[in-house]
Amino acid sequence: MNNNTQKKTRIGLFGVGLDTYWPQFGGLLDRLMGYQAQIAGKLRGFGVELVDAGMVDNPARAREVASLFRREEVEFIFLYVSTYALSSTVLPVVQHVGVPVVVLNLQPVPQLDYAKFNALGDRGLMTGVWLEHCQACSAPEIACVFNRAGVAYHLVTGHLQDDAAWRDIRDWADAAKVATGMRRNRVGVLGHYYCGMLDVYSDMTQQSVAFGNHFELLEMCELHRLREAVTDSEAGKKVEQFRREFDVSPECEAAEIVRAARTSCALDALVAARNLGSMAYYYESVEGNPYQDIVTSVIAGNTLLTGRGVPVAGECEVKNVQAMKIMDLFGVGGSFSELYLADFKDDVVFLGHDGPAHFAIAEGRVGLVPVPVYHGKPGKGLSIQMTVKHGPVTLLSVVQGAGGKLSLLMAEGESVAGAVLQIGNTNSRYRFSVGAKAFMNAWSTAGPAHHCAIGVGHVAGKIEKLGAILGLEVRRVC
Repeated sequence: MNNNTQKKTRIGLFGVGLDTYWPQFGGLLDRLMGYQAQIAGKLRGFGVELVDAGMVDNPARAREVASLFRREEVEFIFLYVSTYALSSTVLPVVQHVGVPVVVLNLQPVPQLDYAKFNALGDRGLMTGVWLEHCQACSAPEIACVFNRAGVAYHLVTGHLQDDAAWRDIRDWADAAKVATGMRRNRVGVLGHYYCGMLDVYSDMTQQSVAFGNHFELLEMCELHRLREAVTDSEAGKKVEQFRREFDVSPECEAAEIVRAARTSCALDALVAARNLGSMAYYYESVEGNPYQDIVTSVIAGNTLLTGRGVPVAGECEVKNVQAMKIMDLFGVGGSFSELYLADFKDDVVFLGHDGPAHFAIAEGRVGLVPVPVYHGKPGKGLSIQMTVKHGPVTLLSVVQGAGGKLSLLMAEGESVAGAVLQIGNTNSRYRFSVGAKAFMNAWSTAGPAHHCAIGVGHVAGKIEKLGAILGLEVRRVC
C-alpha cells in the first residue's frame, strides 16, 4: 500500500463530569477514570492513534482540551459521558475543534445490583454509587444543546460489556479511518473518459470537496518513458510474480506475458513516483503507436495494484475508483464491476467487468487469460478471469446527481455459486433479498453510473457512518 494511507487516524477521547462531585463523593473520580481507561484501551485496539484528554469537568478545562485537540489535529472525537455533566463543559470542546463527534452513553454495568446498593444504608454512599452509573442523565442535555448549536453528533448507548455497543463504536472508528484515508488519498487520472459515457463523466472539484482527496493528472508520455526504462531483469521478476499471483493460462503467448509485465513494472513506477493511492484510466491512441501498446497491456498490472491497496478503475471512472478506494480502506476489497445480465430462472444478477479486478477477494485462484478482442476498445491482450468470493457482499457507488450533488448508494447481497461466463472477464452471480427484477429497478433508478464497486461482507452500516462523517446522503437498496 502507498504511504499516503499508512498513517493512523488520530482520534480524541475525553470524559465529562462535574467537579462539584469530587470532594462530595470520595473515590468517584478515580472509578470514573478507570472506566475511561477501559474505553481508551479498547479504542487503541481498533488501530487508531488515541489522544486521551482525560476528564473535562468545568468550562476552563473544556477550553484546555479544545486547544489540545486542535494542536494534536484530531480527526474525530469520542465523548464519554462518565456521570452527569453540565453541557457548558461539553459544547466548547466540540465547537472549537470542529470535527465529527460520537457521544458514548455507556454505563459500567448492564444492571445495578439493587440489593447490594440498598444495603449500603448510607445515603451519601448510595448517591456516589448512583452517580457512578448516571450516564443517561446527561445524554438528552448534551443532545439538546448540540441540536440547538447545529453540531452534528451521533449517540451510542449501552454498557461497558455490551458487545453490540462496541461493534457500533468500532464501526465508527473504522468509518473515521476510511474518511481519513480518503482525505489523504492521491487519485491519479490517466488518459480520458470513454467517449460518450455521459454517466461516467465526473466533477473532480466536487469529488475533492466531498472526500478531501487530491487529483493528480497524469501523462501517457510519462508512463511510456517509465516503460522504456524497464530492464529485462525487472520484467522477468514481474513475470514470476504473475505466475505466483495468477493461474496463467497455457494459451497466453510468452510475448504477451512479457509485454504485460513491462507495463506492470511501469505502472508500479508511476504509482511510486506520484505517490498514488488509486487511479482511473482510459486511452485508445491509434494503431501502431506505442501508447496503444501500453494501454492494451495494463490489465494484469492494474489488477496487481488493485489487490495491494491501489485500486484502479477503467474507462476513467473517477466516481467508481472513489467507491473502490472506500471499500478497500474498509478492508473488504472493492472490485470494478457493472451489470452484465440477469438469470430470471435462478433469480440472480451477473456483475463483472473486462478491466482490473480485486484479486484479493477472488473465489479461488485468479486466471490470466488471452482475449482476442477487447470489446468496444482497441486491440487485444491479456485479461483477468475471476469470480468474487462466495458469501455476503456489498455494492457501493458514488453517485453524482442533479446539480452535482454527491451521495453514496449501496446494496447488500450474496455472491452465489453457479455457471459464469468464461470470456476473460471478472463476473459473478449475485442474489438480492428483493429479487433480480426489483434490485435492478431500484438500483438503476437511484441514478448511479453503470459501474460499481463490490466488496466482501455486509458493511452497509459502516458506509452509513462514513456518509454521516463526510456529510453525504446515503441510500440503501435491499
